[in-house]
Amino acid sequence: MIKKAIAVFLLIAAIYYSFHVLIPNKISNIDTAKNSFSTARALIHLEQISAEQHAIGSKAHDDVRNYIIAQLTDLGLEPQIQEGYSITKWQNLAKSKNILARIKGSEPGKALMLLSHYDSAPHSSFGASDAGSGVATILEGLRAFLSQGETPKNDIIILISDAEEIGLNGADLFVNNHEWAKEVGLVINFEARGSGGPAVMWPETNFGNAKLIDGYAKANPAYPVGYSLIYSIYKLLPNDTDATRFREDGDIESFNFAFIDDHYDYHTSNDNYERLDRNTVEHQGSNLMAMLTHFSNANLNNIRSNDDKVYFNVPIFKFISYPYSWIWPMLLIAVIIFAVLIFLGFKKRRLLKEDVARGFIPLFASIISSLVVGFVLWEIIKLINPHYTEILHGFTYNGYTYIGAFTLVSLGIFSWIYSKFYKPGNTASLLIAPIVLWLILCLLVALYLKGAGFFSIPVYFGLVSLFVLVKQRKPSLILMALLCIPMLMIFSPFLKLFPVALGFFMKIGAISITVKLISMLIVVLCASLMISLFGFFRHKRRWAYVLFLIAFCMLISAQFKSGFNEDRPRPNSLVYVLDIDTNEALWATYDLQLDDWTKQVLGEDPNDNTEIKLNLVGSKYNSGFTFTKKAPLEAFVYPEIEVYKDTIIGENRELSIYIASKRQAQRIELFSDTLNIFNLFEVNDIPVYKSENESTTFSNRKSERLFTYFITDNDPLDMKIVIPKGQRTNFILYEASNDLLENNTFSISERSKAMISKPFVLNDAIILKKTISIN
Repeated sequence: MIKKAIAVFLLIAAIYYSFHVLIPNKISNIDTAKNSFSTARALIHLEQISAEQHAIGSKAHDDVRNYIIAQLTDLGLEPQIQEGYSITKWQNLAKSKNILARIKGSEPGKALMLLSHYDSAPHSSFGASDAGSGVATILEGLRAFLSQGETPKNDIIILISDAEEIGLNGADLFVNNHEWAKEVGLVINFEARGSGGPAVMWPETNFGNAKLIDGYAKANPAYPVGYSLIYSIYKLLPNDTDATRFREDGDIESFNFAFIDDHYDYHTSNDNYERLDRNTVEHQGSNLMAMLTHFSNANLNNIRSNDDKVYFNVPIFKFISYPYSWIWPMLLIAVIIFAVLIFLGFKKRRLLKEDVARGFIPLFASIISSLVVGFVLWEIIKLINPHYTEILHGFTYNGYTYIGAFTLVSLGIFSWIYSKFYKPGNTASLLIAPIVLWLILCLLVALYLKGAGFFSIPVYFGLVSLFVLVKQRKPSLILMALLCIPMLMIFSPFLKLFPVALGFFMKIGAISITVKLISMLIVVLCASLMISLFGFFRHKRRWAYVLFLIAFCMLISAQFKSGFNEDRPRPNSLVYVLDIDTNEALWATYDLQLDDWTKQVLGEDPNDNTEIKLNLVGSKYNSGFTFTKKAPLEAFVYPEIEVYKDTIIGENRELSIYIASKRQAQRIELFSDTLNIFNLFEVNDIPVYKSENESTTFSNRKSERLFTYFITDNDPLDMKIVIPKGQRTNFILYEASNDLLENNTFSISERSKAMISKPFVLNDAIILKKTISIN
């Protein structure tokens, strides 16, 4: 009994330790040595940067830029501004104002770039995490580095980019227009998709990652966190960072460092100074100093490789990597060892054919039952809590409790099912099925997802466990627990990482999946390899009941915390839309459920047959208006629209159209029928993005949207267009300002402290709609 208790304690300690070592547990204070990074000093910068919401085009955005320039100047650098228009593949146009500075190195060669962005997300974020934390980290890291008084071998270029949040425009402008771009050999980028947790590293490269990973290992950060699986998944999802522009447009290698915990704060007004985890800033600082120290003196002319590496972090050994070329030999060796152990097992009668065959039943029954129960359970939870749908990024405020509950449900199902198949002496036989399944997974990994090549590591420890079981009828339970620990230390963080990073519910193509099911699958797979230990535990059914009871208590706890309050505010939305053509107006919301705040204008029964044809402004989560209600007509200054050139040359018609906001709006959206042909389209002298296989602009649109212009300095929109001469072309213009709550025209009450403005949509906006007809 004591040995079983010790074994369980070792497993729990391993799981705890696997999380504990991912991130520092205290921060460096203001008295830290001047030549070292101090989180306390970085926070002074962050408090200034995140004092106000500072989306591109706002006055606070200008204030933040001026603050950063002043800080770089105080460090003895000579900052400069790169200003210009760009339009990226998301068809978002903006005038970026990048902040640049440079530290001269002692030797010629490629430069090291430190990168983060200073704009916050439109329209409500304070940008403390995303990415004020990155800017503050770089400012403090540079101060500490320069205080060391040593000249680096490589030039160090600092780029604090602009307009990242609306389409990576600042990075696009630098890579494609600045003379320094060709001199950059490596980029180190700091980002965030939450407000805490460890900063995960992943490289961006058009080639192999081997030399980048070797360099990262040599830099030896104190708290390495990185998995080759992460970038493999990252490339499959529609998420990019500024580093992506360097890779795609400049063929420049990069490292990303980003943290994702507390994902529910992402792009909301809760992304503020108070909610940012201080230990996370400490982690980013330790990453920066290690990378800066190493790569400022490394040979950046030779960091490309045709080879890739599997890599992962694990406590004690910190960071482990090996070439992709090892994946197949490791799999083949494992298969051979497995075959030998099976032969010995049958020879010594430790394995019995009937028990081995029956061992597949509880394994697959556990997997299927966990997935089915998990899916049904989550559907019930969503049914009970329909307001969860208002959190567009899909990770609820009580999400960590759900992760724990679903993990325990999986373990309970596993224990309950295996209790029906266990009998004295058949533990070795029951272990065969899990090893077979893991080997199949490793085969699929070798074929399709090599970044998950470290899946073979648990298999080897499983084979050692099988060897012990073949040799001994009653092995040491402590030894068997120790053989489970490497797998737990590698895979435990994934139980949290996947649901937080992807949300609880996501779409891959046309397929919708509940992400928690992936975590439940990982739980069963890991538990199945630990049958070498749990097989010797009696009363598995009692263990199952205990696990179910704890899970039930956690679900009840989650339910008590399912509502919204000041600490867990409800996202909601409201816009006013005025159709200039028809003199009609309406209130609209993206919310699936109305609350007291939205009901003040929408009432109890919206959708009162008011019809204004809307080309719904798209969002990352495909959100559209859900409720509308007729609104009073109010007087606003309409945008100035002028067609100042209209010429037919041959078969083409050349147009120049001028559009200017007269009420200091923040954005202009332009739509046109998907059948319209645009042989040429330039906006503010910038050709609209089109892929190499497109002969005309906007030829492969899936919607009527042409582009969005994010207005800076109240600059007008000047378009040069070439269309077929016989084409009748209509444009639908939406001019939007995010001043609905401040505008004196309306008397809308402020949100309560238990509410926040919903992110990822055009919100709190006054929208004017106008048709531009080219007949």
